[in-house]
Amino acid sequence: MSPAPRYERIAFVASTAPEAVAARARLVARYGDAEAATADVVVALGGDGLMLQTLHRHMNTATPIYGMHRGTVGFLMNDFSEDALHERLAAAKTTLIHPLLMRAHDADGNIRQHHAINEVSLFRQTYQAARLRILVDGQVRLPELVSDGVLVATPAGSTAYNLSAQGPIIPINAPLMALTPMSAFRPRRWRGALLPDTAQVTVEVLEADKRPVAAVADHDEVRAVRAVDIRMDHGISMHMLFDPGHSLDERILREQFGY
Repeated sequence: MSPAPRYERIAFVASTAPEAVAARARLVARYGDAEAATADVVVALGGDGLMLQTLHRHMNTATPIYGMHRGTVGFLMNDFSEDALHERLAAAKTTLIHPLLMRAHDADGNIRQHHAINEVSLFRQTYQAARLRILVDGQVRLPELVSDGVLVATPAGSTAYNLSAQGPIIPINAPLMALTPMSAFRPRRWRGALLPDTAQVTVEVLEADKRPVAAVADHDEVRAVRAVDIRMDHGISMHMLFDPGHSLDERILREQFGY
């Protein structure tokens, strides 16, 4: 059995919330503060928004991220405590997640590329519903979706916007993605699909000039898209640390039973 990793050099980051800023100051005074580039672990203090920002910032470094809740929504965070941080880090369990890669083709013929940890969403830009065609691995699966939009979510993001749109909750280790419509008008009874995480989803915008659509990868937006390709980027792995008994897969399982 391999020994537990030692996280001696800790880099602390915090949201702008006063309680997060104050917590960071106390923790830095107690444990020091390493440069993120040389740290063994990054401890993020805030809510899920800060966690997503931190994961994006360290997406290509493989530095483990351990969150402590000092914000609003804390689904991706551990409980906050200033005590025994080194011991908590050593005992933490690792959850490996992969981001989505969005390639958005805009009205000028440019391709804009962004990663998303939670979801890639397409939204109507005006009062008119979007008309979309959905392809999976190059095959048309839905010739026309009339709706406010559609999204593709990772397992980690399945309890975020996807769940609010009545999409399925996906266990964190399941090799799946959720394809979920937003306020579907036609076909009215279509509730989306579960797809293998090796699939490529292409969403084509019909009547793009009359019914413009924006594409958003977490917080990166591209306006007036013509088509969007979405796939999971298995070449990038992010390591999230969770206290024993409070792992992300356990939280997702609890969410399915309503507690």
